[in-house]
Amino acid sequence: MANVQSFERADFFQQVKADLHRKILDRLDLEKLGKASGDSARDEVLVVIRNAVNSEVVPLSFAERERLSREILDEIFGLGPLEPLLKDTTVSDILVNRFDRVYVERAGKLERTALSFKDDSHLMQIIERIVSRVGRRVDESSPMVDARLADGSRVNAIIPPLAIDGPCLSIRRFGRDPVTARQMIENQTLTEPMLELLSTMVKGRLNILVSGGTGAGKTTLLNVLSGYIPNSDRIVTIEDAAELQLKQEHVVRLETRPPNIEGKGAVRQRQLVINSLRMRPDRIVVGEVRGEEAFDMLQAMNTGHEGSLTTVHANSPRDAMARVENMVSMANLNIPERAVRHQIASAVHAVVQIARLSDGTRKVITVSEITGMDNDMIGMQDIFSFDRTGTDENGKVRGIFRATGVRPHFAERLATSGARFRPALFESSFEV
Repeated sequence: MANVQSFERADFFQQVKADLHRKILDRLDLEKLGKASGDSARDEVLVVIRNAVNSEVVPLSFAERERLSREILDEIFGLGPLEPLLKDTTVSDILVNRFDRVYVERAGKLERTALSFKDDSHLMQIIERIVSRVGRRVDESSPMVDARLADGSRVNAIIPPLAIDGPCLSIRRFGRDPVTARQMIENQTLTEPMLELLSTMVKGRLNILVSGGTGAGKTTLLNVLSGYIPNSDRIVTIEDAAELQLKQEHVVRLETRPPNIEGKGAVRQRQLVINSLRMRPDRIVVGEVRGEEAFDMLQAMNTGHEGSLTTVHANSPRDAMARVENMVSMANLNIPERAVRHQIASAVHAVVQIARLSDGTRKVITVSEITGMDNDMIGMQDIFSFDRTGTDENGKVRGIFRATGVRPHFAERLATSGARFRPALFESSFEV
């Protein structure tokens, strides 16, 4: 009975909000409002909203009236029910499965929220507001869209007829302050010896491929590693959606462009990679290689742009090599399979595999060196690994970060550039 009453109350609240929203929009001078500054416009509208709410003869408490005012303000200026989640710094993903099912991810764990849209139409209004701000559209002829919010968060929307149960919205959040190397160590994503090796590899201009599944933390790790690039280097970043937050002074940021309404004007990653070679970069950082641009990235790594970094979707270092090989074949250059592998082995010095574990934590599970060609295969050896030993009573994954004892071949190359490794670096272990 209590649940029924609660539902009826929520339904009543949403109906009151919808009615007041329409009335308030009729009272506002939108043209005048558009010319006002952001803060003054919000203050002006808030006064109108509160007056309208207080004038309504409805059985609402003071707290409900304040909530109603806030939500209507969010409807006018923001993204409606999503605004509280976008302001919550603990939320990393917002997942709207349908208008009345909104989930978030906190600390690697999914949980359902009490938030809801009024109906499918309400959710569609918010989706259209998001995509229109970046010059894109979503409708039956174009039912899938990728976009980016003002704070850099990545958005994907898919609507009927492809989405059977109504519009779906996914938002990947990125914190205003990027995760630091120190925080990754405190979170036990990696260890001090692993970071020491990786930072030295970046400074020593080795080409590094960060591999992992969706949500594993590839971009976060790439951002941390990019922080070790010397400030004197000219860096060109290339991304589908701008997520990297490099702090160096000499950075040129490039972003792909989707086709316009007529299906023209698209700029793909491959075009940007090719163009970046004409921009005199010292290093090229590609947010993620997904297709034919992998060939041009390898070419760049092999022709004077050492110290370049990128990520790839793969579940192991060996799978990462196979995936890069497949992506090179997309370029339709008819290069023999062995020649492609040789080029990969020459270009990539190391693969860093990161994974999200069953308890929601993220860990660098292997740091592997590419040792060259072994017969017709790409040779690899692990330098560090994370060995799982089980889970505790709370479901937390237990394991040991350990060095394999292998001194990488590239250690000699780094030594010529002045790098010095502690002997204990390749013998360390750390239990978590």
